[in-house]
Amino acid sequence: MNELIFYYPEKHEQHFVRDHPERPERVEVLRDRLDQAGLWQPEILVPPAVIEDSVLRAIHTADHLDRVRRASQSGRMVDGDTYTTPYSWQLAQNTAGGAISVAEQVFTRQAKRGFALTRPPGHHATPNQAMGFCLLNNIALAAEHLLQVQGAERVAIVDIDLHHGNGTQEIFYQRPDVFFCSIHQYPLFPMSGLANETGSGEGKGSTLNIPFPPYAGDQARQAVLDRLLLPLLEDFQPEMILVSAGFDAHWRDPLGHQVATVDGYASIVAQLAQFADQVCGGRIALLLEGGYDLEAGAACGVAVSQALAGQSWTDELGPSPFPEDDYWESRLEQVLKVWDRI
Repeated sequence: MNELIFYYPEKHEQHFVRDHPERPERVEVLRDRLDQAGLWQPEILVPPAVIEDSVLRAIHTADHLDRVRRASQSGRMVDGDTYTTPYSWQLAQNTAGGAISVAEQVFTRQAKRGFALTRPPGHHATPNQAMGFCLLNNIALAAEHLLQVQGAERVAIVDIDLHHGNGTQEIFYQRPDVFFCSIHQYPLFPMSGLANETGSGEGKGSTLNIPFPPYAGDQARQAVLDRLLLPLLEDFQPEMILVSAGFDAHWRDPLGHQVATVDGYASIVAQLAQFADQVCGGRIALLLEGGYDLEAGAACGVAVSQALAGQSWTDELGPSPFPEDDYWESRLEQVLKVWDRI
């Protein structure tokens, strides 16, 4: 069994618009740094899976798939933020297939851990809308594949991106077989993910949102794990944990105002991996989402990979020059009240 596998999105550089923050260098700099750290080996790279049509259509509507396909044919913008090129439709399918391949190999114990360098990212893509740089919802497709094809009954998704994973939430909001948690800055795009959004119908109690104010950082996220997330995951008993690993909550990132560090990101992943060892046979995989400062994204990516592999890590970028504002404590108290965990 491989200790750690990766998916690399071949030809992803063909998905590119000049001066856009979602750029190919995000993956290339990270790959180079993983190679320098001795983590990147050809034999641990997995090819993309072909997405089962039933899985694809369980996550996205036919209208959505057709709109993305047609937009890509002409290489036009889907909205003011989200672009395509003539190659984007195929590349989006490839990267979602890479997410599925990593998740499947970890779930079936062909590999212990996995990290899919998914690009384009996915967590903003809703059943019927591409948005926020995202075309297909990679992590939702990976989870649905585990449930529908691999016979899983309970999958947890933990989103640690700066932005709320609105697409993933919408897809699973009424389902009890996926526990979804998003830790994000609010107010900020996409202006969703309030504490009282906890699921509906059969999915009531399966969605956890932590909408932190600006200048929340490592202390805030550690408090979430200790006081709410890990206890709720213990109750849910997932068979696998998938992580939307966006590194744009790092203090260097230009799109937000959080003050998380490399060490904070790696610590979260290490704790989730330890939980996975105790509850779901070690099954945990990461999928890349945002992160737009190249140095911060690469440093976080290497550190979380080392955490997945059970190695030590270093935070070469250090703490934020801006102090962590303790206003996050009142936000967390609001969430705890919603969940009757005071």
